[in-house]
Amino acid sequence: MAGLIFLVIVVLLVALFIFYYNKFVSLRNQSEAAWSDIDVQLKRRYDLIPNIVETVKGYASHEKDTFEEVTRARAEAMNAQGVERQAEAENMLTGALKSLFALSENYPELKANTNFLELQRTLQETEDSIQLARRYYNAVVRDFNTLTDTFPSVIIANMFSFTKLEYFEIEDTQRENVQVKF
Repeated sequence: MAGLIFLVIVVLLVALFIFYYNKFVSLRNQSEAAWSDIDVQLKRRYDLIPNIVETVKGYASHEKDTFEEVTRARAEAMNAQGVERQAEAENMLTGALKSLFALSENYPELKANTNFLELQRTLQETEDSIQLARRYYNAVVRDFNTLTDTFPSVIIANMFSFTKLEYFEIEDTQRENVQVKF
């Protein structure tokens, strides 16, 4: 009888071990797939930027500093490695794009250009897709990190070196309210 109870306990422990290990692997794979989704949207964004810059250049050729800032930020974002560095680079690129679109306010002909308006609309759709992909990625990271901290899964996490993943976060400056002055 004692042998049967011992066997049942061992089987339950093995089943629990397998369950949590598989859960870690599943969440890690989901986070990698979610990161890949972000990458796809970022690539789409990077491909749109040169077209937007060229369109704006046609109307505002003397705004060289703004164009160089956007180009530099795009290159840094494309070459960024790792979640934290990618987030920093994307935040810089977002700021540079805001400057570019603010520049368009000074050129009524540009604001009325159908090509510019279409590029702006496509970029906005892409930004929305990036935001959704970031939210999904961060949700998977949250679940993974919670699993690494809670008992009994923390035991499996430590045994197999499952470490917390990084969130894809925005900078504090982007959390501030935008000030509009007339």
